[in-house]
Formats: sequence, structure tokens, C-alpha cells
Amino acid sequence: MINKNIWLYLLIVFGLSSCTTYYIPIYSFKEQVKDIDSTELRTVYTRGPMGNIVEYKTYPIDYIKCVDKNNNPTELKNGPSIEIRFTEKNNKRTIFYFDQIYIKDSMVIGDRSRFIQYKKTIFIDSLKLIEVQDGKKNFKYVNKKK
Repeated sequence: MINKNIWLYLLIVFGLSSCTTYYIPIYSFKEQVKDIDSTELRTVYTRGPMGNIVEYKTYPIDYIKCVDKNNNPTELKNGPSIEIRFTEKNNKRTIFYFDQIYIKDSMVIGDRSRFIQYKKTIFIDSLKLIEVQDGKKNFKYVNKKK
């Protein structure tokens, strides 16, 4: 009996803490990043779950324009725990942290991990779906590197 209660409790906890997935139409994604060049990137400092602070450059996007599952427009506040998932036409999926991607020519380039550099490149024209969500991971922007 206790075993069933634990599973029910875990199911409820995970259900309540699940992440809402939003969608970015490909044309909207291109529009949001098209006029930003490397001179406009801003330096940010992110503290990870172990207390380490990492410095990197990111797009100056405070809010991400997206739509919910009913196609209602919404804005998601950008932050270091925001994840973006690209699904290509061949159904291959790649997940990046939103603030660690950049666009060069017709490619999206990003790091797949905050802990090790693991860059990957995806051609924008190969995309069929872009999803974004707050992964609720314990990453926070901090004012400066100490």
C-alpha cells in the first residue's frame, strides 16, 4: 500500500512541476534574431547549481515571442534555464540553452551543455519545428563574476 502511495505522490509532484512547452514559428524565430550581429551581444554571468559562475555572450533578447499549444501569442522571459528544441525535417531533435545559441548565415550554432563545450550546427532550412520551455534548472544570472 505504501508503494502505491509513493508512486501517486511522485506522479502528482512531477505533474505539477512539469514544464509548459511553447512554440516559435520558424519565420518568427528568424525575425527575432535577424538584425542582431556580434557587436550587439551582451556579456552575462550565470551561476550553476554547484555555485560555479560562467561568463559568455548572448543575444540581447529579454522576451521570446512564441505561441502556446492553442496558437495564442505569448512572451516567455528569457533566462539561463530556457531550453530550445529544434526538430529537423528528418525528425532529429537537438536541444540547446536559448541564451547559448547564435545565428550565422543560415545556421543555428549552439552549445548542448553548460558544463562542457559541445557545439552543434543546424541549418535553419532543415527545421520543421521549434519548441521552447523553461527547464526549471538551477541556473541564475548574476551581476558579475567573482
